[in-house]
Amino acid sequence: MAKWLLAGLLLATSLPAAALAEPRQTLGWGRIFDNDAVGDLKDRWHSGSYTISVMRGPDWAGVLPSKFGEILEYRFWGGTLTPANLETPAPDDRRYVAPLSLGLHTHLDWHGFETSVGADLVLTGPQTGIGRFQRWLHGALGVPKPDLSNQLGNAAFPTLQAEIGRTFALSDTVTMRPFLAAQAGVETYVRAGGDLVVGGFGKGSLMLRDDVTGQRYRAVNGELTPAMSFTLGGDIAKVFGSAYLPAGGVAVASDTRTRIRAGVQWQGQRASAFYGITYLSPEFDSQTEGQLVGSLNVNLRF
Repeated sequence: MAKWLLAGLLLATSLPAAALAEPRQTLGWGRIFDNDAVGDLKDRWHSGSYTISVMRGPDWAGVLPSKFGEILEYRFWGGTLTPANLETPAPDDRRYVAPLSLGLHTHLDWHGFETSVGADLVLTGPQTGIGRFQRWLHGALGVPKPDLSNQLGNAAFPTLQAEIGRTFALSDTVTMRPFLAAQAGVETYVRAGGDLVVGGFGKGSLMLRDDVTGQRYRAVNGELTPAMSFTLGGDIAKVFGSAYLPAGGVAVASDTRTRIRAGVQWQGQRASAFYGITYLSPEFDSQTEGQLVGSLNVNLRF
C-alpha cells in the first residue's frame, strides 16, 4: 500500500511547482461523515464514508483567487460500498468495495466561475484495511459483519475530477448555484445540477462538495453569523464506467444516476452543526430501489 500512497503524492505534485513553493498556511479543515444508518436506518450499498479536507494557501479573503494552485485542498477519503445483506449477499447484488483515496485539488475563480480541478489516487481491495476494520467494528457493536470473500481486489485508479459553478444571489438570504462536473478514473461520468441555500450558510466561505451525496460542506470559514440555514439540491449524471461495478459482473452499472438532497445548518457563536439527507437512485440494474444517506458535520471552536 505504501507504494501506492507514494504514487499518489507524486501525482499530486504535478501541480505547478511555483504554486506549491509559495508561502502558505492552513486556512481550514473540512469534514463530512456519510452513513445510511442516519438516513434510511439500514446498512447497505453506500453504507458509509468519511472525508477530511485540509486547505492550504497564502490567505483567505472571502473570495476565490484567480491563480491556479494558490489554494490547495489535500483530500483524504475512505468508504464502504456493500451488498444489501452483509452476511449472505444476493447473487445479483454488488460486490463489497472498501475504497481509500488520497488527492490534491485546487480551487479558483476562472473567468467568474467557481472552479475546482484535482487528482486522486483511489485504492481498492484488502490493501486498504477498511473491510477488516468494518468487520471488527460490527463485531464490537454486535451487528452483522460483512462477508469479505467477494471483495473487489487490490487495484489503484488514478482519477481526475473537475467542477465549475456560479453562485447567483436571488435575495439577501437566498442563493442558487448551478454546476457542471466531470470525473475520469475509478468512475467516469459527467454531471449537472444545482444547489439552493436559504440563509447565510456558506457566505464568504470556501465550500466543497461531498463525492457520495453531493452535499456541500464548509472548509474555510467566512461569515459565521449565528442563524439557521436550509439547503436543497439535486443533480443527474451520465455514467460511462465504474470500477466499483466492473464490466462482466452480475451487477451491471446503470447509465444514469440521480441525487436529491436537503439539509439544515445551525450556526452558533462557537459551534456549528449540519445534517443532510440525500436520496441516491439505483446505481446498478438489479438494485431494487434507491436509498437515503445521511450526512453529518459538527464544528467546535475553542
